[in-house]
Formats: sequence, C-alpha cells, structure tokens
Amino acid sequence: MARDTSIERIGIHDWGTHPCPPDYLRDLLSESLPDCEFELCETDDLADFDAVVTLYHHDEFLESGLQWVHNIRSGYEDFPLDAYEERGITVTNSTGVAGDLVGESVTGLVLSLAKGFHRYRDKQAAREWKRLPWRRPFEVSGSSACVVGLGELGGSAATRLGVLGMDVDGVDIRPVSGLGLDRVYDASRIEEAVADARFVVLTTPLTEATRGLVDADVLDAMRGDAYLVNVSRGEIVDQEALVDALEADNIAGAALDVFYDEPLPADSPFWEMEEVIVTPHAAAQAVTYGDRIAELVETNLGRLDDDGTPWNRIV
Repeated sequence: MARDTSIERIGIHDWGTHPCPPDYLRDLLSESLPDCEFELCETDDLADFDAVVTLYHHDEFLESGLQWVHNIRSGYEDFPLDAYEERGITVTNSTGVAGDLVGESVTGLVLSLAKGFHRYRDKQAAREWKRLPWRRPFEVSGSSACVVGLGELGGSAATRLGVLGMDVDGVDIRPVSGLGLDRVYDASRIEEAVADARFVVLTTPLTEATRGLVDADVLDAMRGDAYLVNVSRGEIVDQEALVDALEADNIAGAALDVFYDEPLPADSPFWEMEEVIVTPHAAAQAVTYGDRIAELVETNLGRLDDDGTPWNRIV
C-alpha cells in the first residue's frame, strides 16, 4: 500500500558529538540530497519534521507524527517497537555500518592484551623504562579465541582474528557457515565453548536471552590465563561476577568497551585494575562513521519515497 506523503524534512536529533557530530551529518546529507531539508532538532520541535535521525529513542518521537525514525546505532534495545508499530512509524537501524570498525578494535584490544601494550602506556606516563616479565607477553598466532555472537560484528572480529593465525570458535543461536570457524556452539553450551579459549570476545546483541549471559559459571569455566573482551553491551556480563573473577585472578584480565553505567563511574574498580583496558564505548568510532550513516540514510530515503522496503527495517 503506497504511502500518502513523501519525506521532505528530516531532523537530525542533537545527540552530542559521538560517534559523529550531528551537524556534520546534516551537512553531508544536505549536499547529497538538496531537494530534502535537513536540520538539527530537539525533542520539542519534532512536529515540523517528517522523519528523524537519532542516537537514542525518545518518547516524544511516538507523539510527533513522524513517518520514519532512523537509529544510527545497531542496538535498539531502548526502542519500544510495539509502540512504534502501533503508530505506523517505520524504524530502521545501522546494522552493517560498523562491523569492520568493531572488528579492527577487537584486533587491537587482543594484541594489546597479548603484548602488554597497555602496561607500557601506563609506564610511559611515569617515564619508566621497564620491560614486562619475560613470560608475560605471548603470541596471538596459535592462541585460541571464542567469539560469542556471530552477526555482523562477530563475523568481522572472527575473520580478523583468524587472519592473525588464531584458532577461532564461535557461539551463536543460529547455524553459521562461511566464517571458516573451527566449530560453532549453541548458546546453551557457552561454558563448554569458552573453556579452551585464551580470548573470549563478546559481540552479541543485548536481548532478554543474552542479558547476564556471561555469569559467574561462565567466568569460572574460562581458563586462568584467559582474557574477556566485551564490545557489545555491558549488560551481557554479570559485572559483579567479573570483578570477583578479576580480583581473585581466576581470569587474566579484560578489555571492556561497554558497562552497566556509562560513563563508567569514578569509583568503579575497573579503573584501578592493571590487567583491564577500559575504553569509552568507542569500538565503532572512526572518521568514516558519519559518511557511512549518510549513505544509509540517503539509500533508505530513496527506498521509502519509492514505496520500497528500507534497509535494516526493524518496524
């Protein structure tokens, strides 16, 4: 059934500067689509727009008469999809935009943990010339990794770790082929899957099924010299259990890009842990992020105006 109206005015919700400034995205889209109007907007002036590009859900979107909401993230756990569907608002996300970016970040974090680069960076601040104990750095080639969640992000991470010469297994609720993994476990067998891995990499979306997936039992199943790398969502991990495992030296360390509370509170024990790398939810950050979002918005605008199905439609 054809829509009665076209999208002529799109608001770019003013979300700040991460992962790209809204005004940069507005300028890109205004240049490539001069027949459509793009303006920065706040939640109190949405009535003037046909669609909005946003970083997060806001309740005002549901009452504004919008035709389309585009989320520049892959995750959409904060979006009440039933409410959007009830109001006939199309919702799309940005799955596929950041797969290779996150894959590169995972590679960097794995290498940093293996070689101890983060420890040298700490010593640099104190102008301290001191090597790590000779048995501390190790080769990633021939080491093992288990990637939990083999969608766009996990597939990208698994492929890159394989190129480094690692033996890579995976965990997913779906049959997965084409990634060249040694084996893929069902999520119900995650404890078995992580048992032999030197690195456990979390790239799974946050759902009710994955919330708290990595709990004390999973951490207990990991090797004593294993590292946890989380670039998905903080709630995937039982954070208290992770702190306990790290403090008890039950695992060797972690690289954490996501947390229960963001920004990470100043009193979090993770700040003080020598074998933990903390990054500020920046695994997908790159200078090209805005350009990728602009291309996706441009494509979907054309598809919607032609009464087609937009890419990454959620509702």
